[in-house]
Amino acid sequence: MSALQIVAAVICVVITVVGVALLVRAVMRMTSLFRLGAPEKRTDSPGARTATLLREFLGHTRMARLPIVAIAHWFTMISFGVLFFTLVNAYGQIFDPAYALPLIGHFPPYEWLTEFMAWTGFAGILWLIWNRRKHHPARSAGKDGRKSRFFGSTFWQAYYVEFTIFGVGACILTLRALEYALAAVTDNDHASALHFPLTFFLGMPLESMGRGGIEQFIVAVAAIKILISMAWMITISLNTTMGVAWHRFLAFFNIWFKRNADGRTSLGALQPMKVDGEPVTNVEELDFDEDTSFGVGKVEDFTWKGLLDFSTCTECGRCQSQCPAWNTEKPLSPKLLMMTLRDHSSAKAPFLQAAAAGKSAPATTDGEAPKGDYSNVNLLETALIGDTGYDIANPLTAYNPHGPDAVIDQDVLWSCTTCGACVEQCPVDIEHVDHIVDMRRYQTLIESAFPQELAGLFKNLENKQNPWGMSARARLDWAKGLPFDVKVIGSDVESADDVEWLFWVGCAGAYEDRAKKTTRAVAELLHTAGVDFAVLGDGESCTGDPARRAGNEILFQMLAGQNVETLNDANVKKIVVTCAHCFNTIKNEYPQIGGEFEVVHHTQLLNRLVREKKLTPVAAPEEFAKQPKDKSGAASTGKSVTYHDPCYLGRHNNVYAPPRELIGALPGVEYKEMERSGMTSFCCGAGGARMWMEEKLGQRINVNRTKEAVATGADRIAIGCPFCRVMMTDGLTAEQSNGDAREEVEVVDVANMLLAAVRRGEEQKENDEAEQTV
Repeated sequence: MSALQIVAAVICVVITVVGVALLVRAVMRMTSLFRLGAPEKRTDSPGARTATLLREFLGHTRMARLPIVAIAHWFTMISFGVLFFTLVNAYGQIFDPAYALPLIGHFPPYEWLTEFMAWTGFAGILWLIWNRRKHHPARSAGKDGRKSRFFGSTFWQAYYVEFTIFGVGACILTLRALEYALAAVTDNDHASALHFPLTFFLGMPLESMGRGGIEQFIVAVAAIKILISMAWMITISLNTTMGVAWHRFLAFFNIWFKRNADGRTSLGALQPMKVDGEPVTNVEELDFDEDTSFGVGKVEDFTWKGLLDFSTCTECGRCQSQCPAWNTEKPLSPKLLMMTLRDHSSAKAPFLQAAAAGKSAPATTDGEAPKGDYSNVNLLETALIGDTGYDIANPLTAYNPHGPDAVIDQDVLWSCTTCGACVEQCPVDIEHVDHIVDMRRYQTLIESAFPQELAGLFKNLENKQNPWGMSARARLDWAKGLPFDVKVIGSDVESADDVEWLFWVGCAGAYEDRAKKTTRAVAELLHTAGVDFAVLGDGESCTGDPARRAGNEILFQMLAGQNVETLNDANVKKIVVTCAHCFNTIKNEYPQIGGEFEVVHHTQLLNRLVREKKLTPVAAPEEFAKQPKDKSGAASTGKSVTYHDPCYLGRHNNVYAPPRELIGALPGVEYKEMERSGMTSFCCGAGGARMWMEEKLGQRINVNRTKEAVATGADRIAIGCPFCRVMMTDGLTAEQSNGDAREEVEVVDVANMLLAAVRRGEEQKENDEAEQTV
C-alpha cells in the first residue's frame, strides 16, 4: 500500500467508526424521545399500510402536487438507496483501486443502473438547489419574503444536505470515469461502453495520467466520498432536529403509521379526545377527577405518533404556502408550528427522561446530569401555549421552542381554520389539524383560555343547541310559504322508514337568512323531482362541529350523542345535508359514537337527479338574465359562474365533481375556474369555529378569497355551504363598497341556481301545455 492509501485508510476507518457510533446513539435518543409520547394504536392492517408506503414512496403520490419538484426529488431519493453500494465499493478502492463488488461489480445491468441513477440524481439535486435559490425569501414577495414557502426554514441545514448529495454525486461520476480509464490502461475487457455507458467519454481523457496517477486519483476521490458521507452522518447525529436530513429515514415510518391504512389523509373526522390513552366516545361514561387532563397541555401529552410527526418535518413549506392564515399575514404557519414542537420536544426530552428514571437532575444532550433539581429548570415550567409577546411584523417571534415565555403564542393556535390544506399538501403525512385541535382542547377544557367570542358560542350551544341561541320552535320557519307541506318525523310520519331521505337542515339552514334560501331551494327541488323526504324539525340540534373544532370536546359529545340517539330512534338510514360541516360531522364523526348513516351533500343528490332527468334545467332568456336578483330566493343564473370549494366538502371529503357537474348542466352558463381550486382551494375563513371569532390579525381571509373570485369576471360566485355563503357574501359586500367588484355580482348556492333554471323549465312546460290546449 502507498502512503496515500495508508493515510486514507486510517482516516476513513476512524471517521466511519465515529460516524456509526454517533448514528446509533442518535437513533437511540430519538427512539427514547418518541417513547415519551402517549400510547397510540397504529398497527392495524399491516398489509394495507405496507402497500400505502410503497405507493407513496415509489409513486411519489404525495409529492406530485409540485410535479417538477417531484420528478427531481424522486431521482435524488432513489439514487440515495441505489448508490449506497458505491459507498461500499469506495472502501474497497482505498485498499485496491481496481476493486469491484463481488458478483455485481461488473454486471452490466447493475453498472447501467448505477450510472443512470448517478446522472439523474446529480441533475435532480442541481435542480433542487436552483429551485431553493429561486424561491429564497430574499427573492420572494411579502415582508422579509414571507410568501416564500421556505420562509423560516433552516437554510444552512438544507444547503448542507443538498451540497452533500451534490458532492457524493460528483465523486461517483468521477470514480466511474477513473475506473474506465484504469481498465483501459491495463487492457481490461471492461473498458467499454457496455460497462461504462454514461461515463466512458469522461474517462477517455484521463487515460493520459497513466496507471499510477489514475490509481492515486481513485484512492483520493474514494476517500473524499467516504469523508463527505461520514461527515454528513456525524452532522445529522449531532443534530437530531435536522428534519431536512432525518426525513429520509423517518418518512418511511411516518407514512406506514399514518392514521388511515388505506392511504387517505388524516382529514374528515377528527381523532376523538383521549383520556388515559383511551378515546372518549361517550361523555356520560367518562370517569375523571381533578387530576385528569384533556387534550395536549405539554409536549409529552402528544402521542408518540405526534412526536414522530414533528421530527419528520422536512421544512419544505408546502403546508405554509397553502395555509389561509399564513397567506393573510397571521402568525400561524403549520411548518413553523411543527418545527417548534420538534425543537421543544427534543430540548425537553432529557429532563423528562431523568424525571421518569427518578433522577434528581436531568440528563443534558451531552449525557451529563447538571447539578440542581430538574423541577426548577425553566424549560419544564414553560407553558406550551400562551402569550409570547410576539411582534406581528415578525411572525418568527411567536415561536419560542426554548422559552422563556410560552413555546407557542395563543394567536398561532386560534388562527387555524382547520381547512386541512396543510395535511393535504404534506409529502410525509404529518397530521397538523389533529395536533392543533388537541392543543385547543387543553386550552378550552383545562385552562378556559379561548377567545372571548367563543364563550357566547358555547353558551348558545349548551342552552339552545344552536350557535345563534335561537328557539328550537323557529327551526321550521324556513318552510313557511312553500307551496307544499314539508313532512316532519314524529308528527307527519312516524319514522324515517316512511320516507326515502331525511333532509338535515342544520342550524344555518334553519336560522340564517341567506342559508334559508338554500334550504327552501333544496326542498323545492326535491319536491319537484318527486323525492320523498322529511325533516326532524325541532328534533334537530347542532351537530357539534364548531364546539369540537374549538376544542370543547365535552360539549361536542353531548350534542352529537343527543343527535345520534334521535336519528337512531327515528330509524334514519339516508341523510341529505346542505352544510359541508354537518355533512362531514354526520358522515365521518358520528360513526365514532354509534351513528352509522348514508350521508350525501345536496349537490351530490341534485346532480344525480339531473342526470336521471328528474330535474331539467333550462337556459335563461336574454331579457331574464338582465333582470334584478330574484326576490323569491331563486337567484338568476347569470352568464358566467365561478365555484368556491368548501374545505369540508372538497378537501376533507373529496367532493369536487358534483357541484361543477351541476353548474355544467345549466344551459348557456360559462364556467370560470379560480386559480386556487380543487384540492388547492383557498378557505373562506369560517372553519375551525372561526365563523364566530373576530378576525383581528392581518387581512381578512374571506376578502382574500373573494378578490380571487371577483377577478375571474364571473357574474355569480357559486358555493355549496352556508358558512361559505356568509363569508363570501360579506367579502363581496366589502369589495363592492370599495368599488372593486361589480354590483350585479352575487354569491349563490348551486341549489339556488339550479332552482332558477328548473323553474324556467316548469314555466316553459306550462306555457307549452297552455298553447296546446288552445
